[in-house]
Amino acid sequence: MEQLEIKLKEAGKISRLTNKTFKLDPRIGEGYYSANYFLKSREIVAKFAPGHIVTEQWFQRTEEAMVCGLDESIAVLQQFAIHPEELIVEALNDGDVVAANEPVLKVTGRYEDFGFLESLLDGILARRSSVATNTMRAVRALNGARTFSMADRQDDYLTQPGDGYATYVGGIKAFSTDAQGAWVGVKGMGTMPHALIEVCGGDVLAAADLYLKAYPDAPVTCLIDYHNNVTVDAIALAKHLGRKLKAIRVDTSKSLIDHYFDDKDTSGFDPHGVCKELIFALRKTLDDHGFDYVEIVVSSGFTPEKIAEWVKLGVPVDMYGIGTYLVNNSTCGFTGDLVELDGRPEAKEGRHNIASSRLQRVELLPL
Repeated sequence: MEQLEIKLKEAGKISRLTNKTFKLDPRIGEGYYSANYFLKSREIVAKFAPGHIVTEQWFQRTEEAMVCGLDESIAVLQQFAIHPEELIVEALNDGDVVAANEPVLKVTGRYEDFGFLESLLDGILARRSSVATNTMRAVRALNGARTFSMADRQDDYLTQPGDGYATYVGGIKAFSTDAQGAWVGVKGMGTMPHALIEVCGGDVLAAADLYLKAYPDAPVTCLIDYHNNVTVDAIALAKHLGRKLKAIRVDTSKSLIDHYFDDKDTSGFDPHGVCKELIFALRKTLDDHGFDYVEIVVSSGFTPEKIAEWVKLGVPVDMYGIGTYLVNNSTCGFTGDLVELDGRPEAKEGRHNIASSRLQRVELLPL
């Protein structure tokens, strides 16, 4: 579908480019992704109670959440609602921080024109806002430290473009795959995985040589925990590559203890996985051997709480890879409720039309 520009006609309305970014499945218009009872309701209303004007609002219950998925929801309304130009749409912006129970989207119009999209919009807003909120929390904890998203491996591959967009909105701009950055025009990044080392029979140096043979002008970032002996392998690799070695990434499993601790007392801390004591030791070892230019990248199980602690303690990390935490989809759950009927309050017990001074009018175009 051609890019749809939302034009300004009245003061206070906002302009958005809806289909420049989002690739929408045409089956949405057939109800393929809608809860079946919404499809039945649309059929019943269209046949026996048409023309009633309803207002529906969407909100969630997490304090200080970053809302995302609004532009995508507007694109869905523009493309698949009946007579979208007759709908009154009010919305916040992707990236706005909202309170619990604050409306982020309101749509007013004939129920049969848009009601069947309710659960679809619930899902879009829940998924995108959860990822954006998780990302916002991680970025705050990073306090300026560099990071990239490794969330491609934490969910179905089809989630990558939308999750990547929400991650970008939340503040992380670097991704593992092209798909994650597709909606915002960012290419994926990365160099050497464990798999290349395995193909080389566990020889980290040989794997690095092959990488440079294929990409002679690309500085190497190498996973260094293959043998669970990061300080020893880091020095061997740094001596072998010299200035061609840009960084090493430590991705030690939480079930393992690095061999650095084999002859050391670990009674005062938990030495499993990527622990701060290992990273301090790794930095000192690199510096003592003259490799202070080699950066340290860490990954595996990083949350905002762990990152905040490490930043506070000055753990010498140059870049964090974050995956699982970002795509936890339970952070923000959205609800769409009908709250007005033909201009008067009408809602289920406990719900009402929540006033908002932040919502901005969005105009959709006739198709």
